[in-house]
Amino acid sequence: MARIKRAVHARKKKNSYFKAAKGFTGGRKRLWRTVRNAVDRARQYAYRDRKVRKRDFRRLWITRLNAAVRQHDMSYSQFIHGAKLAGIELDRKVLSSLSIESPEAFGEICKQVKAKLAA
Repeated sequence: MARIKRAVHARKKKNSYFKAAKGFTGGRKRLWRTVRNAVDRARQYAYRDRKVRKRDFRRLWITRLNAAVRQHDMSYSQFIHGAKLAGIELDRKVLSSLSIESPEAFGEICKQVKAKLAA
């Protein structure tokens, strides 16, 4: 019978997969072939969704901004255009949180933007 010379490496690799499958249920955490497939698939989703998360948050900030800006009789696109004209260099994340946490300050920004759009 042939002598196995890579047993340590193989066991280490398997153990890392089983460790990554913690929290999975059934055969997805017990059976080697299934564990490998499940972990590989999970890693693919994790890689993809790190990028998707950024998109989703940007969409959320834009939606919040649109709602906040409409209270000041503007649309989102008008607001962003006016903010660029007014030289307001706050990003959407900061503007969104500002509209929630301190509406007075956001109202002042909207006044500046309206003044630039009217001029």
